[in-house]
Amino acid sequence: MPLYHVNIKWGKEKYTKVECNTDETPILFKSTLYSLTGVVPERMKVMVKGAIIGDESWDNIKNLKNNVTMMMMGSATELPDEPAEKTQFIEDMSESQVNQAADYPPGLHNLGNTCYMAATLQCLKTVPELKDKLLSSEGRFSRQSVVGSEGVCAAMKQLYGDMDATSEPITPFVMVKMLHLAIPRFAEKGEGGVFQQQDANECWTELMRMMNEYLPGEGSTSTESVRKSFIEQYFGGENKTVLKCGESSDEPETVSIEKWTQLRCHINTDVRYMQLGLTMGLKENIEKHSQTLDRNAVYEKTSLVNRLPGYLTINFIRFFYKERENINAKILKDIKFPLSYDAFELCSDELKNKLKPMRDRFEELRQRNIEKELSAKDIPMKKDKNKEEKKDVKYASSSFDDDIGSNNSGYYELQAVLTHQGRSSSSGHYVAWVKQRPDHWIKCDDDRISYVKDEDILKLSGGGDWHVAYTLLYGPRKLELPESEEDTEKTPAAVPTEPQEMQL
Repeated sequence: MPLYHVNIKWGKEKYTKVECNTDETPILFKSTLYSLTGVVPERMKVMVKGAIIGDESWDNIKNLKNNVTMMMMGSATELPDEPAEKTQFIEDMSESQVNQAADYPPGLHNLGNTCYMAATLQCLKTVPELKDKLLSSEGRFSRQSVVGSEGVCAAMKQLYGDMDATSEPITPFVMVKMLHLAIPRFAEKGEGGVFQQQDANECWTELMRMMNEYLPGEGSTSTESVRKSFIEQYFGGENKTVLKCGESSDEPETVSIEKWTQLRCHINTDVRYMQLGLTMGLKENIEKHSQTLDRNAVYEKTSLVNRLPGYLTINFIRFFYKERENINAKILKDIKFPLSYDAFELCSDELKNKLKPMRDRFEELRQRNIEKELSAKDIPMKKDKNKEEKKDVKYASSSFDDDIGSNNSGYYELQAVLTHQGRSSSSGHYVAWVKQRPDHWIKCDDDRISYVKDEDILKLSGGGDWHVAYTLLYGPRKLELPESEEDTEKTPAAVPTEPQEMQL
């Protein structure tokens, strides 16, 4: 069918010589009428000689010719108001504006090989209890507290407060100064007067030591609790260790309790997964003096975890000293680690029994979710947006009632990764990767902040010169309470029951 010029009568309005190409679908013709009248095609009815023009075909329209008059009905929609704020595109935004719009945390400027400190602080900031404890502490700068634990904790308090108040990158002058005063070897300079690179996990360990000295524990201050420090409560684990002499069956076994704030993942030719490296670290042979034999003997040391902290830190033993080259060389081997981790197999029988009740509740929840999925497949249901949006989700406590800061299930979720890129601990570059919400991670590369996904995090397992996981921080997996249990659940006051997006 050819191209026609028709007339359109719409109420009191009349449009002449409007092009009507019947080789195209009627919806395109209606789009032309929309441009003239403002009536959207969905509200438009067009008739010619009593026949209604559809959207897809002209088949029911007969004897169409030039100058024919078509009747159109429909009300024009009002044009939307001009937005109060002009639309701003990401290409036109500054870096700080992009961070604010995307709800990214502020980065930290590098003051000369201070990436080890920046990466450590970004990872630790993901622990909401620790950040709140620092911000509520009485730490402040004074002549007596310039050097030492209080000065460093006061600097951390100030820095975390500043980071919560802005999306602009921050220059951590005070933090660097306090750290250098507390740990003078971190202030050593190399050629050109630039600070030397330091080991990020050593910085992590030192910060933990100083916070352990300064931050008091949560809950009762009575002698009932053996854990007086906040760090011991939330980051401290305990191993039940058995020491057995391999050269004398007459010497009795020695049982002791060892405390730690990090589990170590040992790496050798057989280790390909984190779990095996952790298991290897719980069993070793040591040489010590035997009172029975009155000489040095080889002992078999076997450890099992007897207390799990709420936040589990795992350090990959990737560096070893090369005497010939006088450097801490790096093991680049690919060691896989999980986003969700179950520490149950590392535990003593005593702790396994204590973990079982909460693990049973997690299994019940998993079974309920499976049943819901199967029911949804069998009976298609309309989505109710009001029901989908859970406003007041409650969570069970992730700690034992009598042990604040512990983990009562053995289940963990990865929330921060500290990586190293380079060939030795005294060179290269450190970066923090912190979880903001499911499948949404933030790469904190000094003052450069960017978004990555779960798949990018799993690529940090090693095997090349890319960023390699050096220290992992796992947080407790939260158990969502059914509505029937929300009112009866007992939760220690120190443990948050409504975790939202990760605090960065």
